[in-house]
Amino acid sequence: TFHLVKHYEAPYLTAEMAYSQIRLKILPSIHCLFDKMVRVKVEGLTPHKPVELRSKLVDDKGVTFKASALYKADETGQVDVCSTPSLGGSYTGVESMGLFWNLAPDAPHSKLLKKDVLSPIRVDLEALNGETGELLASESNERGYMTEGMKRIPLQEGRIRGVLFIPPGNGPFPGIVDLYTFGGGLTEPRASLLASKGFVVLALAYYRYQDLPKNPKNLDLEYFEEAVTYLRKRPEVKGPGIGIISISHSGGLALSMASFLSGISATVCINACNANTGLPLHYKDIVVPPLPPVMKNVKTTDSGLLDIRDALPDPTMKEHRASLIPIERATCHFLFAASEDDRNWNSTLFASRAAETLTNHGKKSFEVVTYPKAGHFLEVPYMPHCPSGFHAAVGSVVVFGGQPKAHSEAQLDLWERVQEFFKSHLDNKST
Repeated sequence: TFHLVKHYEAPYLTAEMAYSQIRLKILPSIHCLFDKMVRVKVEGLTPHKPVELRSKLVDDKGVTFKASALYKADETGQVDVCSTPSLGGSYTGVESMGLFWNLAPDAPHSKLLKKDVLSPIRVDLEALNGETGELLASESNERGYMTEGMKRIPLQEGRIRGVLFIPPGNGPFPGIVDLYTFGGGLTEPRASLLASKGFVVLALAYYRYQDLPKNPKNLDLEYFEEAVTYLRKRPEVKGPGIGIISISHSGGLALSMASFLSGISATVCINACNANTGLPLHYKDIVVPPLPPVMKNVKTTDSGLLDIRDALPDPTMKEHRASLIPIERATCHFLFAASEDDRNWNSTLFASRAAETLTNHGKKSFEVVTYPKAGHFLEVPYMPHCPSGFHAAVGSVVVFGGQPKAHSEAQLDLWERVQEFFKSHLDNKST
């Protein structure tokens, strides 16, 4: 009797079979909103062996952002970033979203740019053999800005230019003006994501957008008044008052709107100044001059970048009070958020001075939250940290401060606070 014996190249097939069992999973889905957390898991690995995870995205300017972390598979051959600590790379320890908030640009001093919120941003994830560098598995996470049924309406109403986001449903909804005037143009990610939470949000442009002026000579508050009036009249907007969210230079505009205009119930100022800055502010026959910088206070870092944190003086000093925004006139609620490591300007000082002004006038309708080790651009959750960049008003690259982990935690905390603040002070119930 003859026995037919088949010879297999066992090691080769075993390796092939092993690799085919490896899966990189993004849970609960590969599709989510940009501000949502996902769970990254790799299964089918060789137990106790090293594996490198990499993330990559390309923004609307063509800049590539990357992060990586080195893990060790557990006894079941798994890596779960929500429970397994990173042993090295862009970060260490257990960081559920470390592969996202730690994304750093290949081109120095670049801020993640997303212009078209109608399409998601794609983050590519890879798992590699930690010893050989061989690719084991890959998957992509599509992080969007628009919920199903949301409307995005480009606006050309009178002088107003911008985009209106209306959430799905019958409404009416609380209305918010989103100001993001840094460098001109229009920034839509925060506005669209806020709208996904049940707000009608007007992302308002002021200059360097469509037919708006390229280099305005002043800040015309009547333009912003027109925007407030327009938003309040929209049938989808529930009154009586609306909210404003702002950051950086637009914070001064938000404070001015709250001080001089009617119909504003809640104002969020993120890393803002309580004085007018940059350009003269005009409203009817009122002119508020800009706070003059003290150039000798500008420093140069060891890496040759400008640190302009102390360029603006304390606006409550007698010689600078003409630039102070008279927030004591406001009738709205305020939320001031300030990063302690903001190198753009002294946000914590300005927030405390604003709080003192309101307190001295018997006003209690404000809150101040400060974030240690966070930098200037506090944005939506999981937005990569921007430690330095070109400053349009300075005409040079400056440092913006902050440490990535602390900055990311601040963004997460503030995002929840902002939603609660607006829900508390803008009636969120349908009538």
